[in-house]
Parts: sequence; C-alpha cells; structure tokens
Amino acid sequence: MALATFCRRMTSSRSLNRQTSSNAVSDDERAAPRHTTLRRIDMNRDAMPDTGSKLSTRLLNREIGILAFNERVLAQAEDPAIALLERLRYLTIVSNNLDELFEVRVAELKELMRVDPETQLDSGPVADALRMVSERAGRLVTRQYELLNKTLTPALAEQGIVILLSSNWNDAQRQWAERVFVDEIEPLLTPIALDPAHPFPRILNKSLNFVIELEGIDAFGRPADIAILQAPRTLPRVIRVPREIAGAPHGVMLLTSIVGGFVERLFPGMVIESVNQFRVTRNSELFVDEEEVTDLRQALHSELSQRQYGDEVRLEVSRAIDDRMLKRLLREFDLTPIDCYRVDGPVNLVRLQQVIDLVDRPDLKFPSFEPGLPATLAGRNLFDAIRRQDVLLHHPYESFMPVMDFLRSAATDPKVVAIKQTIYRTGADSVLMEALVAAARAGKEVTVVLELMARFDEEANINWAQRLEEVGAHVVYGVVGHKTHAKLTLLLRREDGALRRYAHLGTGNYHPRTARIYEDFGMFTADPDICTDVNEVFRRLTGAGHAVPLRRLLQAPFTLAEHVMQAIRVEADIARAGRRAYIAAKVNALLEPKLIEALYEASQAGVKIDLIVRGVCALRPGVPGLSDNIRVRSVIGRFLEHSRIYHFHADGANEVWLASADWMGRNFFRRVEVAFPVRDRRLKARVLSEGIAVHLRDNSSAWVMDSAGGYTRRKPRGQRVVISQKALLAKLAAK
Repeated sequence: MALATFCRRMTSSRSLNRQTSSNAVSDDERAAPRHTTLRRIDMNRDAMPDTGSKLSTRLLNREIGILAFNERVLAQAEDPAIALLERLRYLTIVSNNLDELFEVRVAELKELMRVDPETQLDSGPVADALRMVSERAGRLVTRQYELLNKTLTPALAEQGIVILLSSNWNDAQRQWAERVFVDEIEPLLTPIALDPAHPFPRILNKSLNFVIELEGIDAFGRPADIAILQAPRTLPRVIRVPREIAGAPHGVMLLTSIVGGFVERLFPGMVIESVNQFRVTRNSELFVDEEEVTDLRQALHSELSQRQYGDEVRLEVSRAIDDRMLKRLLREFDLTPIDCYRVDGPVNLVRLQQVIDLVDRPDLKFPSFEPGLPATLAGRNLFDAIRRQDVLLHHPYESFMPVMDFLRSAATDPKVVAIKQTIYRTGADSVLMEALVAAARAGKEVTVVLELMARFDEEANINWAQRLEEVGAHVVYGVVGHKTHAKLTLLLRREDGALRRYAHLGTGNYHPRTARIYEDFGMFTADPDICTDVNEVFRRLTGAGHAVPLRRLLQAPFTLAEHVMQAIRVEADIARAGRRAYIAAKVNALLEPKLIEALYEASQAGVKIDLIVRGVCALRPGVPGLSDNIRVRSVIGRFLEHSRIYHFHADGANEVWLASADWMGRNFFRRVEVAFPVRDRRLKARVLSEGIAVHLRDNSSAWVMDSAGGYTRRKPRGQRVVISQKALLAKLAAK
C-alpha cells in the first residue's frame, strides 16, 4: 500500500473519531461523516480524545492481551480432565487465532512501523510491541508443539488414533504411502528449481510449501541448488490410512510426511540434501478507497483476489532448517529473525482439525446435548407467545430453532408481508439465508443490510448478496466506513386489518452452526417502542436524512458510548453519596481508553465493578489508589463466551442491556451497533443470573486477572466445584 494512501487513511480515521465523539452526545443524533476509506488502522488511541500521557502506564498492550487469551485456550488443551479429541481441537483453535493475530494486528503494527518507527501506542512504542509479540508468541508456539509431541500424540496412540510419520513407517506403510504419492499427489506437484530463468515463485498466504536443497548436475548441465515446491490446496493435508495398514483402528498420514518421504522422485538423479516445510503469513486486511469506488461489491470482489499476496508478516519453518537456508527465506520475504517461528512438526496445526472429523469416537469428545426451549414457547404459536411477553433465548443452552422458525415464517406465513434483517456473518451455506431467498421468491418484501466487510466472510457475503438480488430482495451494504455489526430482524405481519411489528435482537450472528458453540442472548419482542426503534435503525441504514431520536435502543455511533459513560458517572455519583453502587459487564474485549478512565474514576469513588472479559482487556484491575474496586475475570470453556451485557445498579433500578458491541473504540464509533434494554423483571433476573452471577461463582474455568495483565485460574480449594457452562447446561438444556 502506498505511503500516501496509508497516511491519508490514518488522518481520516483520527478525524472521524473526533467528530463522532462529539456527535455521540448531540440531541438530534446527527449522522456521522463518512470515512474516506473502508480499511482502517484499528488502534484504540484513535477512538476518543487523548486524556494525557498518563494512559501509557494505565493501559495494557492489546496484542499481548490477545496472546494471553490464547494461552488460556492452550491451557484447555493441556488439561487432562478434558476429553482428548477436544484437547486437540483447542490446540488447533490457538493456531487459528494466531493466524488472525498476525494477518491483522501484527500486520497493522508493521505498517505503522514502516511509516514511522517512533510511533507510540497507548501501551508504548510500536517497536516494543512487535518485539514483545515475537517473544511471547514464540513461547506459546513452543508450548503448542511440546504438548502435541510429548502429550497429545502419545495419548491419541493409546486410544488407537495414530499419526503415522515417515520416520516410523514400516514396509507396508511405506509401500502404501508411495502408491498414494504416485497416484494422487505427484501428478499435481510442480517443483521449481531456482535459477535466473526460474525466480522465486509467489507464495500464497498460509499455504504449505517445501524448500529443498539439492546437489548435482541436471539434464541441461545446470548445477542444482535450491528448489521450491508448493502443495496445491486441492490436496488433503490429512489422509486416512486403512486399518490393516495403520495397524490401529484409526490411522492418518500427513501430506507433509508423504511429500517429504518421496520428494526424491521429483528430482531423479539428484542428491536431496534437505527438505523443510515453510509457511508464510501475509497481511490479509482489504483496502478499498471510497473516493474511487462506484460499486462497492465489485471493488471488494476485485480486492479479494489480492488478499493471498499481501505483505509478508510471519515465516514458519521446520526446526531442522539450517541457518543458510533460513537466511535465504527471510531475505526473500523481507522479514527479520523476530518474524520467524521454528516448529517441530507440521507448520499448520489448524489442519489437525481433520483428525477430529475423521475419527468417530464420541467418548473422546464433549458429551452431546439437546438445546432446551423456554416454557413460554413450548406448544405455543411463536407470534402468540411474543405478543404475550418478551421471549429470551440463551444459546447454545437453548435452541436456535425459534429464530430459524421466525425467519422461515417470512416465506410460509401468509400474514407476513415484509422482513428486514442485518447480516454480518452467516456462513457459505445458511438455512437462514435460504429462508430469506424463499421469502423474496414468495413475493414478500425482503430487505437485507448485508455487511460486505465482515473480515474473512467477505466472499460468502458477496455471494449471498448476488443470490438475494436475483430473487428480488433489496440488498444494501450499510454505511461505508461503519461496519454494520448490529444483530436485528424486523418482521411485519398483517393481523386483524392492521400491520403489527415483531422483532428479534441479539448479541450474536445469525449463524445456526456457531449458535451451537457460541454463547449468546437473543430476544423476541412485540414492544411497540422497541420495534419502532428497530425500524428507525433500518431506515438509517437504507435511506438518508437526519436521525430521529430512538425511544428505547442505544445505537452506535450516536448514543451508545455516551450512555455507557453517563451510566458509569451516575454510579460514581451514587457511591460518593454513600449509597450502594455497582457495575457489572460481560464483553469480549475492553480497550476504549476513555471508558477505562471512567471505570478507574468510578472505582476511586467507591463503585464495586465486576468485569467478565473473555479476550483482551487493557484495563489494569486491583491497582492501589486507581482500580482497587475492579475485578476482571475471563471464562474459558466448551463454548465461546460471546454475549455482551451491561449492568448498572442505578440506585436499585438495575439497568440491564444486551448488546452487539464490545467496549472498544471501533464498536462505539466506527460500527453500527445496537444495545437493547431488558425491561421484564423476570428476564432481567435471568440475564443477571445466567450471564453474570454464575460466572462470578465459577471456581474452575474462570481466570482472574492481575494488575500486570497476568491470569490465574481459579481452583475450588475445598469448595463445591462450580463450572459455569456445565451449570447452565444442567439448568437450560433439554432433559
């Protein structure tokens, strides 16, 4: 990316945030100005006005926080009490998370470093951040491979699940592997020997490659030196081995082993000095300049093809590679030693997820369960139940099926005349999207606000946009420069000669598969005020004009941040008056500097604050004189904690909000987000019990954060064991 473009992007981002911060407190909720770009440097220092250099000592580093979260996930893989194949899954999840960390966060830090090596982040110099990431990520990767090689692989073998490496093949296994190589693999391979006529090939992002050191003279009289072999993505990375060949109930071979075992067949007559895997991670952010865009979907589609060739940010190589060869690769990719990670095994552990899929051993996985159904819906018509009262669903403990039924009714219920929905992530094959397609085909009025810039889901969303438009649905892409992250559905039904609105609002995506593994809340309502607000949000997203004040909902980038800040200030005032003051929040990330400062001030005023932050938290809890009254914990378990809950005691009024927004600058000011109140006392009690209190009681899967950013796992120590997710399964799942 050109330096001028990058600098313009940074300037635009800072300008936008200054203006939206002001608009957040305006009475008429004026629409925020648009970005000049779609891709932004998402540094939290841009989110709110600078509150002084003191922040550098009060805020923890974001990237280190992400790595700390992955250390907690890896601890799940290290836990012998967890089912064996699930431990392997946790191991692969860490690798997948690290890929995204480097593709996005580290890539952005490197861009900042290239533009200005003296750049200061909230937590310190950008150069220090890159060095700390390298050191901590290196330790984490070492832990991963030690766990795989010394613990998980032997434990799997004891259970009859064998990963057959070429160094341990017997004659029958070698003969079988050779047949596979000759018949299925070799025809797809294209080795490239490097010389003036064969330059170093372009390497795809996160692809499997081999660097091969050769010796000898080839058929043209050329001295051989180095060859590069790229493994096509059409080849499976994990290959099932017949039981009689494996000598075990479940045997697999890795593509890396088979290629490495027979690579000499690709270079007849040459001496193979060494064969080493390598993998390059590239900057995967997309950049589309709005000033040059007339068709966002087409521009984004064109940009997607270049994602595989972004700037290099990380090199993973076999541990056995010699220094000369490693230096050659680093030079080729313009990387330094701190960007290199030597590994003792396959360079892409994510591929080991295929082992879990290939092995049918339910006893080595989490027990299956059937999601429950709220009593208010049991045996009742969905719309009758919603008219009677708001309906709360807590996924995955409770079924996502009512949400799917709600959408399917748009196509099958003759009383339904229109449906509007926001889509952020939904997957390449989604029954919910098929329901929208069916509704449009049935002649219903269908409007979809589809976020094209949902990272790594762009292609799937582009494809859905095309399908929806083909059947006559209205498809818009939200507001350029503000990702539409709100989770909203509005359904209009003609009843007794009049139109009645029904809404679903949630904290998670409309994605049936992730609804089985992500913890989220969703609420159905026919409340006229909320439904009117939801309709107004859609009007803002699809139309133009000034924003009409909302009755019940809070919306970013307009009112959400200011309301949260004001609620924190109110609790501080209550504490100063000598009355009980309390704040509890559950979010995925806490990074916004000004909000953190407000929490510090509330703590100093005497407000008791409990924060359940699954991932990265920049706030320092428990610092004497600063944050004595703040406790932070992270819950890591079978399900990904994903819901966002804001609770303010409010002098006994107990304000409870469910939201799509984390406490980050991007969510407050650069996304369209919605927070909705839980007003029914019974449902409010449920949210506080199931979303907050149970996690505060957890003494087995909760990690408590200290003021330096370290985490310690809670232990029962003679108490009754409380694992929050197991408790919720027992309470809510079908019996």
